[in-house]
Amino acid sequence: MDIELLWKRAEVIRTIRRFFDERGYLATDTPLLAPDLIPESCLEVFETAYLPPEGSTLRKAQPYWLIPSPEIWMKKLIAQHRVSMYQICKCFRNGESTGRLHSPEFTMLEYYTMDADYEDALRITEDFFRFLLPQVGHSAPAGVFEADPLSPPFLRLTMEDAFSQWVGFSLFEAAEKGSLEAEARNLGLAPPAGMNQADLYNLIFVHAVEPQLPQDRPVALMDYPAFVPCLAKTRPDGKTMERWELYVRGIELANCYSEETDGEAVRRYFEAETAVKAQTALVPHKTDGEYWKSFLPHRDAGGTARPFPRCAGVALGLDRLIMGLSGRSTIDGVLTFPF
Repeated sequence: MDIELLWKRAEVIRTIRRFFDERGYLATDTPLLAPDLIPESCLEVFETAYLPPEGSTLRKAQPYWLIPSPEIWMKKLIAQHRVSMYQICKCFRNGESTGRLHSPEFTMLEYYTMDADYEDALRITEDFFRFLLPQVGHSAPAGVFEADPLSPPFLRLTMEDAFSQWVGFSLFEAAEKGSLEAEARNLGLAPPAGMNQADLYNLIFVHAVEPQLPQDRPVALMDYPAFVPCLAKTRPDGKTMERWELYVRGIELANCYSEETDGEAVRRYFEAETAVKAQTALVPHKTDGEYWKSFLPHRDAGGTARPFPRCAGVALGLDRLIMGLSGRSTIDGVLTFPF
């Protein structure tokens, strides 16, 4: 990375901290090593081990995993302290392609807002962009875009609208009829036999919808299908989740949920995803069977029972943001030492 981009990267991080500090968010600093992780069948992780010194009461190496997100730690803090917070930290994901948009080690901005849902979080993210852009400057390739591809307001589209507009069928009708595989084949895709609904949806989205998203302004894709497992609240329709993802220049930049606050729902998610990972994970990892209890009401120092707070969380890829701000086409250009 050249020295000008090093300065720019440092200024972006300072400005991000200023935005959240001025709004009363707690800056957190949680471990990168974890003895267990949230099970997510859509990603792979890195395993390492703590080697006990000679004479220790520990008899053997203790397995640890590098975090794919600080979520597991930050939600424990939220359960205990019920405060809006943010973190900028390194995260690690294994088994993914490297190059233009992916690195196994990357920098994440993650922020949680109390007494908020995913729509509130989207407005806060627009405010964040309005604050950030004038202060750090940004550039786009000359002559490519009529509008500024980074500036708010964001274009809001439901996932159902995106499927209807760009692949010509209703996502939810196809899912209900069990015709997603046929629709994928109609689009020239070749799903393997037995692929489940979540994977079929993802195949169609990545290869047929995502490439057609507008690139001249930020796009927030709203209301993801409930059959794709995640720790987001289900909307009243029972078919969609309170979730959005932000795309800039057609590239996924951020992911947001209205966070699931029901302990039983968290327990069911952990059990289901742990079972899938036991069958499919290239790097198995431990999960905390008691984690869901953090979401149960607990008594504070005054004896009052307090449930897990209503909140919304956003995870934003900082390297991709800096890539967009600097007009680069690859994150290698903004990583201090590319993988």
